[in-house]
Amino acid sequence: MSGAGATLGVEEEFHVVDALTTELRDEPRLTAAALDGSLGPHVGAEIATTQLETATGVCRTLAELRAQIGARRADARAAAAGFGATVLPASTHPTACWQQQRMTARPRYLGLLERWGVLALQQVICGCHVHVAVPSLDVAVAVSDRVRPYLPVLLAMTGSSPFHEGTDTGYDSFRTQWFARWPITGAPEELGDAAGFHRVVAQLRRAGVVDDASHLYWDVRPSLRYPTLEFRVADVCPRVDDVVLHAALCRSLVRVVAGRAERGVAPPPLRPEVLRAARWRAARWGLAGDLVDPVTGDSAPAAVVVGGLLAELRDDLEAAGEFEEVSALTGRLLAEGTSATRQRAVLHRTGDLAAVTASVLADAWGADGWTGVLPAVATGQVQ
Repeated sequence: MSGAGATLGVEEEFHVVDALTTELRDEPRLTAAALDGSLGPHVGAEIATTQLETATGVCRTLAELRAQIGARRADARAAAAGFGATVLPASTHPTACWQQQRMTARPRYLGLLERWGVLALQQVICGCHVHVAVPSLDVAVAVSDRVRPYLPVLLAMTGSSPFHEGTDTGYDSFRTQWFARWPITGAPEELGDAAGFHRVVAQLRRAGVVDDASHLYWDVRPSLRYPTLEFRVADVCPRVDDVVLHAALCRSLVRVVAGRAERGVAPPPLRPEVLRAARWRAARWGLAGDLVDPVTGDSAPAAVVVGGLLAELRDDLEAAGEFEEVSALTGRLLAEGTSATRQRAVLHRTGDLAAVTASVLADAWGADGWTGVLPAVATGQVQ
């Protein structure tokens, strides 16, 4: 298992919003620039014309990852600012409807429309994906089989999508429920080894629901393009701190369970029905309610379950020199709540969903950061 967790990287998807109104913004020129590479190597288009995606490079330390996340977010903001827009780092826009965006004219996305119909048109949600290095596909599968019980805890710590089309859904991560309509989402079953993974992909191809492994939208999957295991369970977090925390926990889990696999420790016995229930509970309540403990399978307060995860990973994090930072970031998250919690607090205080959107931007960029593109709009310096 040598090399498991040696490096990591993060992909983030963002909603494009008008810099003045904060409403969802369909800007064809920005999408075209993302498609032709004009926005640089780290900013690209996504399935909807109201989205941008960023990707860090390969990082070895949390400090390097933090710097690259900040730089890539700055790249996306600068790209959007040229068109009088900015980017919203949350998994749903509080008031946006899917009819406000169109599908990006890329063959891959048009193929999704042909296969999935309206589901592909309604993807007005964004996600955060963490890639963690693994030395082989066999190791990727061994880790995937063993991290499944922990995925709901990771989800609960990132919720940022409580509102959908102007409605408080009651969920911390409504993105999770919205995306669950696709039959190729959620946690995979145990795969066993690389051969088992290839068999499942081949069966799904014969069933006509995927072209290749890149069309699997599981919460965790071996990457087709990179020698990594990709965690796809998280909402987009407005605060860089929360992104770094999530990525750090993903990488530590890879290191820890890869070691267990090497020692011959079997995957935890977890019924798929229980895992689905644990995922639903995490999406519903986030850190504000109970979670399913990944070790015992019992329901317990979220703070207890998160504390148990941190204790389980402590030796690994200390060996990597990361425990102090991860512990501090976890403490702040438990004290202040997820973005979903903070968004609801703004709505309860103001009664205004536009204020909620503005608060997410302020959460990400600082109290005045989200107005940074306004001078360009006022002076006519937009394209």
